[in-house]
This record gives sequence, C-alpha cells and structure tokens, in this order.
Amino acid sequence: MGTLLWLIAVALVIGGIYVIIARRQLLWGIVLIVLGFLVGPGGVSIFHP
Repeated sequence: MGTLLWLIAVALVIGGIYVIIARRQLLWGIVLIVLGFLVGPGGVSIFHP
C-alpha cells in the first residue's frame, strides 16, 4: 500500500510540474503538487491519521 501511495504522489507532483511549465496554469499546478504531498506515505498523508 505504501508503494502505491508513493507512486500516486510522484505522479501528482510530476503532473503538477508539467501543468505549471507546459500549460502555464500556476494554480492547478500548485494544487496537484500539494495533493501529491498529502497523498504521499512519507510525512503528511490524508489516509493515515
């Protein structure tokens, strides 16, 4: 489960960086990066209290 959450978090962060650089939509990019940090198993996670 930890590996799956880590992969999802990495995909969200990379997607956020892509949105910021390629599509020039800063707000959506920041939202995706923050979601990546919240989903990630290391540090803060929305799935573990």
